Amino acid sequence: MSKTIMTVDDSASVRQMVAFTLKGAGYQVLEAGDGRDALNKLNGAGVQMVITDLNMPNMNGLELIKALRAKPECKFMPIVFLTTESQAEKKTEAKAAGATGWIVKPFKPEQLLAVVKKVLG
Repeated sequence: MSKTIMTVDDSASVRQMVAFTLKGAGYQVLEAGDGRDALNKLNGAGVQMVITDLNMPNMNGLELIKALRAKPECKFMPIVFLTTESQAEKKTEAKAAGATGWIVKPFKPEQLLAVVKKVLG
C-alpha cells in the first residue's frame, strides 16, 4: 500500500509540482491551501507525512506544526517545511515547533524525493 503525503501551500502551482513529483514516485497526495484547510482535511485521512509552506494565510506553517504536534496521532509524523525562507532563526523556530526537516524553494524533484524517502523509510 502506498503512503499518503499531505502538501500544504497557498500556491496552487507549488502544490501541483509537489503532487506531480510525489505521485510519480508512487505516493498518494492530499492537498491543502493553508494550515486550517490542512487540519480540516487531515482528520481520518491516514496521512503519514506533511510537507508544508511557512508563509500562508489563515494559519501559517509554524502554527500548523504546533497544532499537529498537539494531536496524539501526529506526535511523531514527519513534517517537512518547503519554503523560500532560509534564515537560520526560522529553521531554529521550525525545529522547536516540531519540524522534521527543511527544503528551500525552488526545489529539485530528486531532492524532495530523497528527503521523503529518508523520513518515511
